[in-house]
Amino acid sequence: MKIINFGSLNVDYVYRLDHIVKPGETLASSEMQVNPGGKGSNQSVALKRAGADVWHAGLLGEDTAWMRERLEREGVDVRHVLISKEIHGGHAIIQVNATSGQNSIVLFGGANQSITASQVADVLKDAERGDWLVLQNEINVTPDVMAAGKAAGMKVCFNPAPFDEGVFNYPLDCVDLFILNEHEAAGLARKPVETAPEELIATLSAAYPKAMICVTLGEAGSLLWTASTGVIRQKAYPVKAVDTTAAGDTFTGYFLAELTRGASLEAALDMASRASAIAVTRPGALDSIPYLKELKA
Repeated sequence: MKIINFGSLNVDYVYRLDHIVKPGETLASSEMQVNPGGKGSNQSVALKRAGADVWHAGLLGEDTAWMRERLEREGVDVRHVLISKEIHGGHAIIQVNATSGQNSIVLFGGANQSITASQVADVLKDAERGDWLVLQNEINVTPDVMAAGKAAGMKVCFNPAPFDEGVFNYPLDCVDLFILNEHEAAGLARKPVETAPEELIATLSAAYPKAMICVTLGEAGSLLWTASTGVIRQKAYPVKAVDTTAAGDTFTGYFLAELTRGASLEAALDMASRASAIAVTRPGALDSIPYLKELKA
């Protein structure tokens, strides 16, 4: 069983600041880094470092073509990572609070928003029934891939980040596993973000009763609901956060990798929680993701 992650590829420009810049404010950065990132590539690396067989599909510009080589060095299958000669690659501007590790992100989609129907068709020719399809909300063809993947017999994992109202036009009945943070869960449930997580889970499970629904809650851990188990609660592992940029992507990669190995839901949640706890103690996005051997040490 393989995992095909059809997702974004970005270059991250990371600025470390005393606080997140306010409207109208100019603030000097104490540090600047250029890192490989994008939710898609982060999740592919997390999946691979967690021991999964992962193929990445996506589109780069010539200015970001080096990311294909980086994913290949990580062991990710990149046969479906294409490079456009006409379009700039995607990038993100990330502000990181040097004290709390919290972040603020501005995305430029670039090539991520120019994937064609023919590329989708080529990717899904390699899909086999029972494979997992991983999707985020940073490419232009997400709903098309979702429907086509499900029709091909794949299981669909969807992380609707960044969340927007357009998500409600997606064929969400195709999703087998939702992985959401509090903001995404509140958006999908059409509830205020301060709504109790248990209420969000109740609303979402009623709307999508055939799916697994996982809500990550930062320092409060995570909740997972399935029709057969009800709500499972997972604690967070307390650490001093340096940078939370790839915490959710690390969680997603490790949770799904454990599931594909046949781990119990409880064991998969615990592994994902431990992996994301390590990730937030390190700066950067992709580079902060731990290797499986670090969790077994």
